[in-house]
Amino acid sequence: MAISTVTHVLLTGGIGSRLWPLSRKTLPKQYLELFEGESLFEKTVVRNINVSNKTIVVGNIENYKMSNVIMSKFSKPFTHIVEAVPRNTAAAIAFAAFASDPEDILLITPSDHIIEGKNSYTLALQQAISLANQNYLVTFGIKPTKPETGYGYIEFEKENVIAFHEKPNSKTAETYLKKGNYFWNSGLFCFKAAKFLVELEKQEPEVYWASKAVWDVNKDGFLDYDLSMNIPSISIDYAVMERSNDIKVVPAHFEWSDLGSFESVYDYLVQKGHPIDANKNIAIGTSLHTTFIGVKNCILIYTTDALMVLQKENSQEVKQVYQQLESIASPLL
Repeated sequence: MAISTVTHVLLTGGIGSRLWPLSRKTLPKQYLELFEGESLFEKTVVRNINVSNKTIVVGNIENYKMSNVIMSKFSKPFTHIVEAVPRNTAAAIAFAAFASDPEDILLITPSDHIIEGKNSYTLALQQAISLANQNYLVTFGIKPTKPETGYGYIEFEKENVIAFHEKPNSKTAETYLKKGNYFWNSGLFCFKAAKFLVELEKQEPEVYWASKAVWDVNKDGFLDYDLSMNIPSISIDYAVMERSNDIKVVPAHFEWSDLGSFESVYDYLVQKGHPIDANKNIAIGTSLHTTFIGVKNCILIYTTDALMVLQKENSQEVKQVYQQLESIASPLL
């Protein structure tokens, strides 16, 4: 790889509301050891450990101890930034950039994605690092395999981004698939620390200065709650990627899933040999004998305090259940 210092920035703040009841505030999906006996967090560290010189973990006060347990399995030192309150990805990445040397190349990855195909992944990273060295902000695009409504899309021409598009309805998603010059937005990014901060200050000065004020008084990576509340909660996509003129997209030929729904968890588990019946129903989280009669493509999710049965195709509706429980301040979250 290039001689640049590459810092792997792990974003661990998500709560995985679409995977309730498996994923809870006290045990978000990136820490669930559902995936061949490992957590998604651990898989993410392993995948990037040889392509980066440094590691920064950005998490929150509720999950940083779980992150520390996983990081202790590796002999590699790391910087831990602990947010007092989540302020979305623009601020989280700004903290990592403030903690880095200006010329460091940041490889930003969520901690709850599955990526398979090591060689393809390494090639995509090399391409991204080369572009980042030319002072571009790089995103990774995934070639769609179906008209997915759960992801944002990137409209592209070669490595140039024409536009970012919000999560579409099913008709629009089908149009994107047919046109062929639309990628799924993977949530992976690569750029120099200084370049990101310059763009953030230009596009969203309020986020930049409020984040800087918080970072300037951090105590060993722990951030102040009251000051953090001054930071507008904005995603990196909206704050920078959709508005900068210096964006490039690298096509990702590796297998990728954000495991953002039970449909994608189902597909992953079945691919890995999870038991499935003749009508393509599966049970997760229980060794109890489970029989499905008269239904197809169903998932039964069992935990000690909650039981959910859903049609695989209706996985995106789980978030509504989560929001409903949130509205009554349910202890089940």
